[in-house]
Amino acid sequence: MNATAFDFAVRRARREFGFFAAVLTAPARHDLPIGAPPGTASAPDGEPGSLMSERAPTAKVIDAANAALARSTFFARMSDRTRAALTAAGATVALQPGAALFFKGDPGDALYVVVEGEIEISTAAADGRMVRIAALGAGAVIGEMAVLDGGGRSADATATRRSRLMRIGRDSVLEALKGEPDALLALAVELSQRVRHADSALESAALLDLGGRLARVLLQEAGASRTVALPQTELARRIGASREKVNRKLSAWREEGWITIGRSGIRIEEPDALQSLLRAARTS
Repeated sequence: MNATAFDFAVRRARREFGFFAAVLTAPARHDLPIGAPPGTASAPDGEPGSLMSERAPTAKVIDAANAALARSTFFARMSDRTRAALTAAGATVALQPGAALFFKGDPGDALYVVVEGEIEISTAAADGRMVRIAALGAGAVIGEMAVLDGGGRSADATATRRSRLMRIGRDSVLEALKGEPDALLALAVELSQRVRHADSALESAALLDLGGRLARVLLQEAGASRTVALPQTELARRIGASREKVNRKLSAWREEGWITIGRSGIRIEEPDALQSLLRAARTS
């Protein structure tokens, strides 16, 4: 990929799917409880919904971040020495469940490595419903695109569980990239994969009815076990519907024999039926 094509891909991602790059609130917000206006006093560490201050990373966090970077499509192309230098320049940030990692419009001045926990990326659809783009767990590297142009965030990111991340500043990453051209090519691959994933998520929000959105989430979450352990309240939140509507739809599918509902969660008995429903919803 030549420089012009790569530049175009990055601009397109920023314009249409900038939430991929989004992972960092402005540094001044790191000590504020969520939703607090500027000037609000800091929330105590450990308080639910608060965003804890940055700290120097421990050896354990550095090791975990190094391992995550080595698994990343982007950073795996860098030398061990470069990756070690990046994590050495990082800082640890801890989030409580429900705490916002960033808000739309915040500056893209760093990327994050998820050491533990989960960060949910979401954005608003045309009708105002929130669309869950991705849930990024331990080992995920998020914010790669933001370090390229330093633009504002285009979506929100929230911790769904107690989370610990390593923050690596944009200047450090850009300096490292000067000597790692292979990493830029890997970044283009990662960009195109994430754009495809975003296309699918936004298509679901715009075109699928409740049944189609629910079928899509169940099929995505089931895995080899064909079992979805998410509670109905979480399923409802992810597809932008009420719990009552989700419950009615699941009950109807259970009567059809498509699913069973037990203590371990929702088991998909007829995945082909849900796939057919999803295909029909996309073509209608």
